[in-house]
Amino acid sequence: MVAIAVAAFLAIALVSSRSVSAGPEAPSPAAIRYLPSISDLMIETIQPRHERLWRAEQEGNWDFAAYELRALRGAFDRLGRSHPTDQQTSLPQMIASVTEQPFRELNGAIQAKDGTAFAKTYAGLTDACNSCHQALNHGVVEIRVPSRTSPSDLNGNDVPHN
Repeated sequence: MVAIAVAAFLAIALVSSRSVSAGPEAPSPAAIRYLPSISDLMIETIQPRHERLWRAEQEGNWDFAAYELRALRGAFDRLGRSHPTDQQTSLPQMIASVTEQPFRELNGAIQAKDGTAFAKTYAGLTDACNSCHQALNHGVVEIRVPSRTSPSDLNGNDVPHN
């Protein structure tokens, strides 16, 4: 009887050690290949940075505005690399054609700490975003200059204060 109990114990221990040593299962091929859609990237990376850039200027936090402008440019670059085309249009070229000038002008306004120039060029960037949406048949997606009284639920109070 003792021999049977010992044999059963050893069998259970052997099975348990194999399942522990096998480690976690490898992710499925579908999980490895996941690529967020253009709209996912716009909502998750572009939109919050667009708004935080504006809010940083509204708070007079020019250093954070410069940071968000760099981050917004980087987010657009990653979007173009992740999705090289949309509706047979080169997304990196489209992005560059509509953002290059507004980004340059925004950088100048931020460096000069010029709120008036910033407001004008920020509105220009917002218009450029909307022109791209129109050109790619996504005109229903309209970007607006944020309202001070209506912060986004995504990032309402996350702009550092000076």
